[in-house]
Amino acid sequence: MRKINTFWNWFQDNNQTIKNLSSENPKNQKHICFWLNRHLGFYCKELDFMIVLPKEEKQKAELIITANGNPEYFEQVVQLVNNATVLRNWKFTAFIQPTENIEKIIEGLDEPYVFPEITIKSSKIKFQPLNYDEESKKLDIIIYLKNYNIHCCTKTWQQAIYIILQDVLGEKSPHQNINFVQLAKMPKQVEELIELYELQFYIDEINKK
Repeated sequence: MRKINTFWNWFQDNNQTIKNLSSENPKNQKHICFWLNRHLGFYCKELDFMIVLPKEEKQKAELIITANGNPEYFEQVVQLVNNATVLRNWKFTAFIQPTENIEKIIEGLDEPYVFPEITIKSSKIKFQPLNYDEESKKLDIIIYLKNYNIHCCTKTWQQAIYIILQDVLGEKSPHQNINFVQLAKMPKQVEELIELYELQFYIDEINKK
């Protein structure tokens, strides 16, 4: 608890500087983020943060604390956010949350993800369930990618798909609901495949049975 209080005391003292991050020059931005990361690391080195700055000055900024999908540190995320200081201009969130831009994905208007050797949109990804374990309530799936090829590093593809799944489902759901992901090239016949943005709905429905 002492480490938690130390972090939030520091954050409270510096919250206005952090909220005004976008108005700082790149050197100062790097300096501010360095110290935020350092103080978060004093609490738990395995945690990271994301800052969502408001478009208007009167809106709240958001600090997201993430374990990068590692379930071994989910509890540390929860403990930190549950004991957050109350600040009028800030919202504190545990874990990366599912995207709110589902409508854009459905319409194919989502922004592409750009990774080394890979550029891909969520709206161009489909999946097919392989197996559902009723005991663990976890699903094995195949992810189909239009431009999947063996010339690109498989690890790069796996990292890219994990980031996209985290955006679509949120940080905790992939660990809680998915056991295994296989990657494959999109077949010519796609009638039996399901859009990736429908994955959470599929998970919710199968868990009801």
